Amino acid sequence: MNARLTQSPALYDCGLVLAAAVALLCTAPAAFAADKAAAPLSAKGRLQHDRVVCARIRDQGERDECLSEASTLYAGTQPSHADENPAQLMRNALKRCDALREPDRQDCVLRMQGQGTTTGSVVGGGIYRELVTREVGDPATKP
Repeated sequence: MNARLTQSPALYDCGLVLAAAVALLCTAPAAFAADKAAAPLSAKGRLQHDRVVCARIRDQGERDECLSEASTLYAGTQPSHADENPAQLMRNALKRCDALREPDRQDCVLRMQGQGTTTGSVVGGGIYRELVTREVGDPATKP
């Protein structure tokens, strides 16, 4: 007669539950402490706290990145301006083209007015506007 020892599934499940409970109890105090420390801070208070934390960073590049992230997080908590004037927004968009010389300036104006193709997003890192302009000219002569 062959005898096989097997572990009862009920005991195995009990062991997993016990391990999960221990892990939860070990990490819970730190999580609750972090929540209590962060909860009373307003968005402005959080920004000030983050700036103090960033100021302690010695490496200039890391400090700048930290400050940038803190500002971005704060800006994300601010309400958008739904009452902005669409005509003013269009004037602002067209002002971006003022720095360019002709004919690039005219192409920029056309892109800002919606001609061509637009891809990307602000969240994705930027909006890419493309307008293909074909110019017909004299064929190049070979020397």
